Amino acid sequence: MKAIKVMIVDDSAVVRQVLSAMLAEHPQIEVIGVAADPLFALEKMQRQWPDVLVLDVEMPRMDGITFLKKLMAERPTPVVICSTLTEAGAQTTLQALAQGAVGIVCKPRLGLKQFLHDAADELVRAIQSAARANLRRLAPQPVVKTPAADVLPAVGHAMTQTTENLVAIGTSTGGTQALEAILTRLPRVCPGLVIVQHMPERFTAAFAERLNQLCQIEVLEARNGDRVMPGRALIAPGGRHMQLTRSGAQYQVEVRDGPLVSRHRPSVDVLLRSTARVAGANALGIIMTGMGDDGARGLKDMRDAGARTVAQDEDSCVVFGMPKEAIKLGAAERVLALHDIPAAILSSMTGWR
Repeated sequence: MKAIKVMIVDDSAVVRQVLSAMLAEHPQIEVIGVAADPLFALEKMQRQWPDVLVLDVEMPRMDGITFLKKLMAERPTPVVICSTLTEAGAQTTLQALAQGAVGIVCKPRLGLKQFLHDAADELVRAIQSAARANLRRLAPQPVVKTPAADVLPAVGHAMTQTTENLVAIGTSTGGTQALEAILTRLPRVCPGLVIVQHMPERFTAAFAERLNQLCQIEVLEARNGDRVMPGRALIAPGGRHMQLTRSGAQYQVEVRDGPLVSRHRPSVDVLLRSTARVAGANALGIIMTGMGDDGARGLKDMRDAGARTVAQDEDSCVVFGMPKEAIKLGAAERVLALHDIPAAILSSMTGWR
């Protein structure tokens, strides 16, 4: 298998040194260069272009966001953001994801060497996932705040049974852009949504806040006991599992700690399997872009329980991993392009059209 050519762009000499040494030990990764800022990186990239960039976002001379915009406009290349784990860093990193970056690896301000060694597997998976990214889907998608009636088919009357229908969504690499494309197209009258997006701790709160500002519906980082209700999307917090529960006629979420499931926390499988048990045929399950197989078995459980199920199609995925595995298991009743998923969500209120 051809080695993945990686360039590291970070103003910290320690980060460059540790990451280079760590990645050099992997047989399928070749570090072809390091640079202290994007301008130095561009000089080196003209001589040998990398398959994947590992990029800091706060650097001298040219920040990572400006560099990303230039890169995606001139020669789209998969980028993994290596970002400091702070609230301010979360906002900046989300800007990078919106501009086309496909992954995040966090770095703390203290204990950096030990942390980077401990996060070696996570970084390697992020690089491998980025290397498989569909470059056609890397360009940032414009936010369209259009009235839903202009882009979606009519779905009949508004819901009268406010806790009966819900939508459970799981996604990973490329999912931040995909979720933005879907949620910004939903009207206030839509089923309640529960969502797992593979994302590190602290970033999900900023991600939910960003979506809440862009969308007609309410978007929140989930807290234990939050109610699932029409016009609201609950996003599982990074580093914690989220599962669906029911209290009488109302759906709620339980947010809890626990071991990694399918190599993730939060795990899509945890959410979808709980949805299968609690909601059965009253739910719609959706698996979208991402590497690996998290959520495939959970979506199969949902279909076996009578739920409607959808997998995103290959052409519109950044990484066609999770949907592919769900399709192979027979978990997906329908395979839809990203732009068709909002209509499917609304149609789930009254049955498939």
